[in-house]
Amino acid sequence: MSISVIIPCYNASETIATQLAALAVQEFTEPWEIIIVDNLSTDNTVEIIKKYQQQISGLRIIYANRKRGSAYARNVGASVAKGKYLAFCDADDEVAPGWVSAIAKSLSQNDFVSGRREYSKLNEPWLVKSCRYIEDNPGINEHPYFSFAGAGNLGIKRSVHEAVGGFDEDILVTEDVDYCWRIQKLGIKLVYAPNAVIHIRYRMTIKDLYKRYWNLGVYDILLHQKHQKMGMPKFITWNNFVKDAVILFLRFVVKVRNKESLAKWMMDFAFLGGHLQGCIKYKYLPI
Repeated sequence: MSISVIIPCYNASETIATQLAALAVQEFTEPWEIIIVDNLSTDNTVEIIKKYQQQISGLRIIYANRKRGSAYARNVGASVAKGKYLAFCDADDEVAPGWVSAIAKSLSQNDFVSGRREYSKLNEPWLVKSCRYIEDNPGINEHPYFSFAGAGNLGIKRSVHEAVGGFDEDILVTEDVDYCWRIQKLGIKLVYAPNAVIHIRYRMTIKDLYKRYWNLGVYDILLHQKHQKMGMPKFITWNNFVKDAVILFLRFVVKVRNKESLAKWMMDFAFLGGHLQGCIKYKYLPI
């Protein structure tokens, strides 16, 4: 088996059909499989997947029922995968034509890759602008410690995934950042695969965006706490908290004028609030 596409799935009845329809028309000449890992769904997600099993040979449903979390679900999928390469994508996105072959080709030359993220197809224009997304996003985010990419468009050799111990199941958000950092600490480079394109679907309401960014802020503290023990410099300080709070106040007064600018402000406010909650929850001292 050449490559195993692993998709963690929880209550994805409204989106999974789009992703499976896109995977059904992928052109790839080598043997490959799709593993859907259902993580305690309570809607009719599984029934929809079963219908696609009649159209897609090599589509398997695996059940990850021990606990919740996409990190856990991805690890369960990887544990039963038959491919020498693992490709991770999400149930609410849509792979572009040629994605499987592009990921496989890049992994034939590299150990760890991330494809390109496209945001306009599945999201309204105000959302794309408010989240500061641009076309031709390289898929890799720069950071002074190590670069990282989202788990919704990652490819890795299975031997490397196993060597690093998979995703950290205790980190429910930002687990993909942790995964990327730990792999790069092994001396393995994260390589950009520009032809491996996925259309990303983002949260559709300001309320959902707020909740997501708050959780990102909370778990960003846990992420930094973990990696500081592994040698990462301290990037989160009280000085930054105060500066960000002042800037947020001024931005609200001066720049919040429409839905787009409000969404931008709410996401930054939520991330800061999540950071403060994370400091209390994980007893992290930003000094």
